[in-house]
Amino acid sequence: MSGDLDLEQRYRRALRLLPRYYRDRWEEDMVATFLDGWLTGDPDEDSVTMEYDRPTREEIISVIGLAARLRLGGPGAPRRYFAWGQAVRNAVLGVMLAHAVWGLGQVALFARSRHLIGWLPPPSGGFWPGLSYATGYAWIVVFAALLLVDYRTARVLALLVVGADAATVLHEQLAGMLVSPFANWAYVALIDLAPVLAMAAFHRDAPPPHRRPWLLALPAWYLLVSVPVLWAELSGHAAWVPDVAGQLCLLVSLVCLFQAARIWSGRPGTGVWSLTLLLLAGVTALYRIISLPIFAQDPHLIMVGLVELLILAATAALVAPDAVRSQAATPAPLGYQELR
Repeated sequence: MSGDLDLEQRYRRALRLLPRYYRDRWEEDMVATFLDGWLTGDPDEDSVTMEYDRPTREEIISVIGLAARLRLGGPGAPRRYFAWGQAVRNAVLGVMLAHAVWGLGQVALFARSRHLIGWLPPPSGGFWPGLSYATGYAWIVVFAALLLVDYRTARVLALLVVGADAATVLHEQLAGMLVSPFANWAYVALIDLAPVLAMAAFHRDAPPPHRRPWLLALPAWYLLVSVPVLWAELSGHAAWVPDVAGQLCLLVSLVCLFQAARIWSGRPGTGVWSLTLLLLAGVTALYRIISLPIFAQDPHLIMVGLVELLILAATAALVAPDAVRSQAATPAPLGYQELR
């Protein structure tokens, strides 16, 4: 029970959030520093302090922030933590890339409303469609901000977009427009909010992302995937086009196959990307699963979704051993990192 702990024990319990290698080296110094801010030298007052006082909210937040930086480490961190840090950062960029591709679609619809692209269907008007266009543009800015290492802008703008998406889902639920409220709210939590929280991996110790591949991936995805899908839908072949979750399952599966070929060819440095693909495959699989209730009345589409999941699982299994090897780690020396 927390009431049986004194102040020092409470600090030590909070520090369990930190990786063991870091605690083994710095726990005693950190506890001494924390306690030094409380103790006055008066035995009676210090006795009461040790028995009843607790770490402050700011101190707990600082420990959580340090734990995130260490567990999702940058260069100089033990290999395991660096691999996880890079994988999470890459996975967040992958999800933001998907959002940015959708944002490009919103830009195209806006261009159609200004008669710049005549072959697209005219977009609907009103506040909520307008909000949808705005969130699409914002996701593009979030993606660009991450690549430009403007992490604060990316986080703030992404949180605003998540709020806008939640408001849209709430409006549609109250208006009775949702086939499956569970699927829509789960989407907001999994695809919108979770990656924004995972932006904690983008900290001052993290290496900046390589911009060129990600910037090339944005137009490539839109032109090679989104445009053909849109053309198929407008030409009356929509029945042959998987839904968004299905498209993502197949796309991640293709990338996993490409990564497996790189592994089999003996290419060095594949482990972090294999771990990244496992994370993206997990997120994509969850997205496919939470979207299945939308097709509750169509057993055929349920079966198609399950086949897509099976393909995704099989291809992800090809890169899983390499992802595990990427975490085989010998700790690197680490200097003291102050709480901030």
